[in-house]
Amino acid sequence: HLLAEQNDFHIGPRNITIMVNVPKTRKTFCSASKCRKHTMHKVTQYKAGKASLYAQGKRRYDRKQSGFGGQTKPVFHKKAKTTRKVTLRLECTVCKAKHQQAIKRCKHFELGGDKKRKGQMISF
Repeated sequence: HLLAEQNDFHIGPRNITIMVNVPKTRKTFCSASKCRKHTMHKVTQYKAGKASLYAQGKRRYDRKQSGFGGQTKPVFHKKAKTTRKVTLRLECTVCKAKHQQAIKRCKHFELGGDKKRKGQMISF
């Protein structure tokens, strides 16, 4: 068929980029009610906060685990992914509103690194 001719059979990962370099500031749309226009945003990498001991799921899990009977919930072992999806945290410099944006999977993520320049001499 047509799909088979268009190199449809890939061996290995399809959408994985090796290295991503994101600038520390970016002009993008601010959806907060104060702005609703394109403004400069400060870009940082999202990091999950410390898990609370008092969240309902954790309380339920601890209650179920207590006493005799061993491990009660399944423990995930079959890890297949070698990359993670990176989430960017964008903060508007005008109204200080924050929103998040996920980008594709990548092996290496860099924030505000040196830009690649075409035709530059390599110095050692």
